[in-house]
Amino acid sequence: EVQLVESGGGLVQAGGSLRVSCAASGLSVDDYAIGWFRQAPGKEREGVSCISLSDGSTFYADSVKGRFTISTDNAKNTVYLQMNTLKPEDTAVYTCRRWGPAGDYWGQGTQVTVSS
Repeated sequence: EVQLVESGGGLVQAGGSLRVSCAASGLSVDDYAIGWFRQAPGKEREGVSCISLSDGSTFYADSVKGRFTISTDNAKNTVYLQMNTLKPEDTAVYTCRRWGPAGDYWGQGTQVTVSS
């Protein structure tokens, strides 16, 4: 059974930093990518960042480029999202997703709140 468990969310002031983590288990070596999505109240879910599990290439939404960094620790089967220079508009539930031929898996999400 695949499980994705996020941690590291919380409350931070604008301009601050936060790192969220996603620990994965029950993985398939054929999976395509792992990434972070977010959903703010009243808004649609959007892709924030993802990393290819085959070649390590990364994607960032324009709204977070230069501020967020995605990375993986393969030994720990963990993906991180380092978020710097946070803005109130970054406030959302951040959810980890891993997908591939075997399926599409989501974590439960972690709340990130940025105060102005």
